[in-house]
Amino acid sequence: MTPTPQPTHRIATLTLNPALDLTVRADGWRQGEVNIGQSLHWDAGGKGVNVAAFLTDWGLPVTATGLLGDQNPERFETLFRTKGIRDDFVRVSGATRVGVKLVDGAAQETTDINLPGLAATPEALQALEARLDRLTADHSVFVLAGSLPPGVAPDFYARLIARLRAAGCFVALDTSGAALQAALAADVLPDLVKPNIHELEAALGRPLGSEVEVLEAARELLRRGAGWVAVSQGERGALLVTEEEAVRARPPRVAVKSTVGAGDAMVAGLLSAHLDGLNLMDAARRATAFSLAAITRLGAHLPSQAELEEFARQVAVEPVAQVETA
Repeated sequence: MTPTPQPTHRIATLTLNPALDLTVRADGWRQGEVNIGQSLHWDAGGKGVNVAAFLTDWGLPVTATGLLGDQNPERFETLFRTKGIRDDFVRVSGATRVGVKLVDGAAQETTDINLPGLAATPEALQALEARLDRLTADHSVFVLAGSLPPGVAPDFYARLIARLRAAGCFVALDTSGAALQAALAADVLPDLVKPNIHELEAALGRPLGSEVEVLEAARELLRRGAGWVAVSQGERGALLVTEEEAVRARPPRVAVKSTVGAGDAMVAGLLSAHLDGLNLMDAARRATAFSLAAITRLGAHLPSQAELEEFARQVAVEPVAQVETA
């Protein structure tokens, strides 16, 4: 679990729809009633921003880009400065959206209320694409993460994936809805795709009720050009599939403070494992340890190496029989 010394790869994360996350803990809260909260916590968030924060905690050099409102950038700028993340966001007119997370610690549940993001103008997207093109000169890994704001076509990620892979970059994708559906239907798929089970079902348009069905869905994506598929399934853990093998990682039970950022931490763990050349079982163990670290604290922060190693030791990883295909 040792962070990579003197890394040779620079990573860029793209967040088109960042959010200021307001996490409110209100144990036992009830809809439609007056509730008493125990605490509140602000974080500069968005899936790509979170991935960048976890990766820099691991010791990797990261550039964060995307679209950021010019009326309330302070928490983001503070995060980037504190973590040592290179800020390459395009500033756009307006305020970055707020996402409200209602955490019920007693029930171990989190309820998300995500407000719409700023509409992206053609000029802002043109400026962003120019920055991404420049970043390919000295960044070998790109993470495209999160939802698309108004004004962005559903195939935006799909077009970027083809462009970045043609430039020789490793591309990871973590999105949902129409953006994921378009990316998975494109001619060029990402090197790493990490949907949760519900996102994958929606993108493929069919239920995946059994492990055999999930495996076959993952292998379908591999046949179409993906290099690595990781399907997260909450408390059941995650299924990681490559052309050569498949493994399931099962996490131990832990006290959950918030599920916000758990998937982003998994993406960061998978990328760090890829850059370290870990085998699939060790990659699954590390990614799950990152995710466990995320749900046991507030904010996108990794704990000490000793705590990460203890989480990794508690993760059960087992090989899964591959699905025979014609």
